[in-house]
Amino acid sequence: MDRLFATLGAVSAFLAVAAGAFGAHALRTRLSPDLLAAFETGARYQMYHALALLLVAWAATRWLGPPIRAAGWLFVAGTVIFSGSLYVLALTGARGFGAATPLGGLAFLAGWLALTVGIWRG
Repeated sequence: MDRLFATLGAVSAFLAVAAGAFGAHALRTRLSPDLLAAFETGARYQMYHALALLLVAWAATRWLGPPIRAAGWLFVAGTVIFSGSLYVLALTGARGFGAATPLGGLAFLAGWLALTVGIWRG
């Protein structure tokens, strides 16, 4: 499990850097400031939670258990839902995708809580 979460974290960090560069260079003149800010928020939170996945991978080597695994999957889901919805919103202008963003935020919060429980119980 630690190798899986480390790999997912590294790939997600790579994609977050690519998204950040794409936003800064290719989208800066193409998007309105509010849509560009949404895109940048997606990239920033993706990077934070890519690093969180690396933390989960490390924690899984010390305190492997259901809460640690749950934290990893919640961070993955949060990234897909939160960052993904912001990317789609920014690139298409379809405001309906913004409705999914809070669900991704809840997944992030649940992931941090699960990680805390897993470490505390470990």
